[in-house]
Amino acid sequence: MTNSSLHSIGYFSLSGFGATVNYRVPLFSLSLLCYCAILLVNVSLILTIVLDHTLHEPMYAFICNLCINGLYGTAGFYPKFFSDLLSDIHIISYAGCLLQIYVIYSYAMVDYSILALMSYDRYVAICRPLEYHSMMSVPRVSVLVSLTWLVPLSAEALMISLTSRLKLCGSHIQKLYCENWSVVKLACGSAVANSTVGLFFISFYCGHALFIVCSYVQLVKSALKSKESRSKFTRTCVPHLFCLLNVTAALLFDLMYARYGATSVPQNVRNFMAIQFLIFPPVLNPVIYGLILTKIRNRMIYLCTISSQRFK
Repeated sequence: MTNSSLHSIGYFSLSGFGATVNYRVPLFSLSLLCYCAILLVNVSLILTIVLDHTLHEPMYAFICNLCINGLYGTAGFYPKFFSDLLSDIHIISYAGCLLQIYVIYSYAMVDYSILALMSYDRYVAICRPLEYHSMMSVPRVSVLVSLTWLVPLSAEALMISLTSRLKLCGSHIQKLYCENWSVVKLACGSAVANSTVGLFFISFYCGHALFIVCSYVQLVKSALKSKESRSKFTRTCVPHLFCLLNVTAALLFDLMYARYGATSVPQNVRNFMAIQFLIFPPVLNPVIYGLILTKIRNRMIYLCTISSQRFK
């Protein structure tokens, strides 16, 4: 499709599925199992936190939002992915493509915003414990949580607005799903505005990473001062670090591949690199918190025990 008129492009083709033709059934089964696991672990953790009043604290509220965001982001990918695996035609409408971009990439930004907020919460709890309840009051936590959603959602809305104004000269996307940079590369003319705004937001979230690093430098210094601080750091910061490394590695793979990926890399490898941030963080984040945080783990075991006794 070479027409430069934006409105003439009604559909995009997703060429990433060309490498899945020979094993679509096992891939569908594994993907369905993965999505069921995502739903199970995230919903379980959300319900545990919501139903248990002893868990109505800032840290657990942030974990709950992390799980909600995991469900939100994966809902933008897996249903369409399942449909494409079972189909011989791999296309997506123009509007559907922009919607998928919006959901998946706003999910990634919200995820990182929540992790930055959690690092701030741990910094206050460990480095300034006497001020914790005043600094992390209910109104302030509500505002901070709102910002972790509103800022990324607004940022991605701006990116989609800029992308929707581009005149496109192609409709071929070399991925398993719609990705903003893949659409921008189809533009007939200059896409300087998209690149500039995109780099600004990348820098903005690199600032989040720098903030997290600075927070942990202070946390480590504080943890070395007393046994109590070391214990609190181990209990609450280690799972956060695991989740942070998990999300950061997955996003860096996708970002670097989207902008600088070589076509010489096998399609299967490219597919894996492109979707790992939609596989590992949504599964591992709730599992890490559910297993490591004693309060959540004990409560989940208790609720499971009560539920099993009722069904007997």
